[in-house]
Amino acid sequence: LSERNNLAGVRHILLVLSGKGGVGKSTISTQLALALRHSGKKVGILDVDLCGPSIPRMLRAQDSDVHQCDSGWVPVFVDQEKSISLMSIGFLLEKPDDAVVWRGPKKNALIKQFVADVAWGDLDFLIVDTPPGTSDEHISTMEALRPYKPLGAVLVTTPQAVSVGDVRRELTFCRKTGLQVLGIVENMSGFVCPHCSECTNIFSMGGGEELAKHTGVPFLGRVPLDPQLSQSLEEGRDFIQEFPKSSAFSALAHIAQEILVRASQQS
Repeated sequence: LSERNNLAGVRHILLVLSGKGGVGKSTISTQLALALRHSGKKVGILDVDLCGPSIPRMLRAQDSDVHQCDSGWVPVFVDQEKSISLMSIGFLLEKPDDAVVWRGPKKNALIKQFVADVAWGDLDFLIVDTPPGTSDEHISTMEALRPYKPLGAVLVTTPQAVSVGDVRRELTFCRKTGLQVLGIVENMSGFVCPHCSECTNIFSMGGGEELAKHTGVPFLGRVPLDPQLSQSLEEGRDFIQEFPKSSAFSALAHIAQEILVRASQQS
């Protein structure tokens, strides 16, 4: 029963997936949470990336302690208004440098517990930042969330063909597991110069959009590399204030809008 209760107040669950590491899933998860918050939504982030829990640091919450309540773990609020809450494996490690050296069964048990035992309260969206690939942990996350009927997945790729190939496998994975794909985001799509705001394509361009076209999945948009935003996440500055000023903001606001439309259609 307690399982059902903890996610009972969560209206929509979104998974952020990719077939590979290093494409910026945690960054997109964080920025998507900020964009949805900007639209007046209450958002939770569940960081299930066991080996690289980077979100607490991005949101300046890495020193927070997680408390227990009757219904499980209480997530950490990362802003004064308590509109973004976060739960991460990073909070449960004794020391920030501890490695999670566990075999599959223990990881899978933790993921199940993570999905069931966090007392989120009422949320408009829960964004789940997943580990890379279509690994064991991945499947556990999907299986643990399936009973709660997730809204769907956002797939993150970078523009190069290598990345796009891996994300294509991820699409197959979603189809096999019956998870709806809300669309593809092309991250690191060009570099925005902090001085003149010109956008330069460091990698190739348009791979994510091509893939979306080929597979008949919506293309949600391209998010440029914005050194100012990256730096504010790196340094844990007041990202909530800095976020709307970034060149990535309009892309992310648009992606958030698309997700809000899908959410309203579903409910």
